[in-house]
Amino acid sequence: MTAALILPSTGIRPEIATAAIPVDERVWVPQAKDVSFRPLLFNTVTGGWCNLLRVRRSGVLSRHRHPMAVVGYVIKGRWRYLEHDWVAEEGSFVYEPPGEIHTLIVPDDCAEMITFFNIGGAMIYVDDAGRQTGYEDVFTKIDMCRAYYAAVGLGADYVDRFVR
Repeated sequence: MTAALILPSTGIRPEIATAAIPVDERVWVPQAKDVSFRPLLFNTVTGGWCNLLRVRRSGVLSRHRHPMAVVGYVIKGRWRYLEHDWVAEEGSFVYEPPGEIHTLIVPDDCAEMITFFNIGGAMIYVDDAGRQTGYEDVFTKIDMCRAYYAAVGLGADYVDRFVR
């Protein structure tokens, strides 16, 4: 945390106001082949984060659950969860209850999907039996961004603008 990011009179970190979809492609952090996220907020106090998830292919993303609620809003494209019969399309709002296990699927005829997610707590990756195989939390996401931004020339501290 740099002193410039703290309002001197209150000790409060300033608000974040930024273009959600960046002009600079390097702001999108790769998670897997054709899957990336654009950080908007990393809340180190509550342990949650807000980001855009972008998928540029059809297919299945990792099966996971969240210990806290997640909300999403589909900006572009569509997707669904293998475990449900609904489809989240452009303009759809999604609420995911804590503890539910789901597997995100982007259909074959969708070239690009972008969804805003507000994630409380962690993402716990699980196998078919529901056993944990990995996890991501606000701190692993920050570390992922820090390493990636350093590698692409934005600087490791680029992520600090999203940390509160």
